[in-house]
Amino acid sequence: MKMPYILIIEDDSLISDLLELYLQRYGFQYATAGDGAAGLRKFYEQIPDLVVLDIMMPGRDGWSVCEEIRQTSTVPIIFLTGKGDGYDKLKGFSMGADDYLVKPFDPKELLARIRAVLKRTHPTLYKEQAVFPDLVVDVNEYRVTVRGQDVGSAPKEVELLYCMASRPGKVFTREELLQQIWGMDYFGDSNTVDVHIKRIRDKIGEHPSWRIATVRGVGYKFEVQS
Repeated sequence: MKMPYILIIEDDSLISDLLELYLQRYGFQYATAGDGAAGLRKFYEQIPDLVVLDIMMPGRDGWSVCEEIRQTSTVPIIFLTGKGDGYDKLKGFSMGADDYLVKPFDPKELLARIRAVLKRTHPTLYKEQAVFPDLVVDVNEYRVTVRGQDVGSAPKEVELLYCMASRPGKVFTREELLQQIWGMDYFGDSNTVDVHIKRIRDKIGEHPSWRIATVRGVGYKFEVQS
């Protein structure tokens, strides 16, 4: 399943790095650029499904980048700005922006807005599901079904299984999974991951086509049998 590709054009590396973390967590494909010119180069290299665009940047600002994109594309754009006044918001929408978020913001709010815009503009593309024989991991519904039956997974179990199942074969360290699912401010230890993996395994059982494999001394991966 093709996951949405998000282009982040943002000159503040702290914001950009944080957004990368959240996009990784939910399996999005993404690219980042630190200024308008670099952002346009990446835009033309691979047309994204959505652009997150900062307005105030050195060189070409977000207004200029949006104007050029709108000459050839209707790709959804979410503006980021440090100004909360109505003029900038009206200007953004008049230029074709699909949404607008004022800094500072909670990354979870931006993620929710990305989801909402994608569902509206790409209804057939955007389905946060990992689908395998007899297994569906659905983050939109926070549900895991095995052979059509809901196995009653807790939210963190759904997120953890989706994180791995959306990238089959990738080895995740326990630290990576802690950071992506519980966040950078979580102070628990890696045993939290082991406990949740055991619960997931107990609920989804065994299947000849897929499994959660332990990579000794490293972490876990979702393995798909050919």
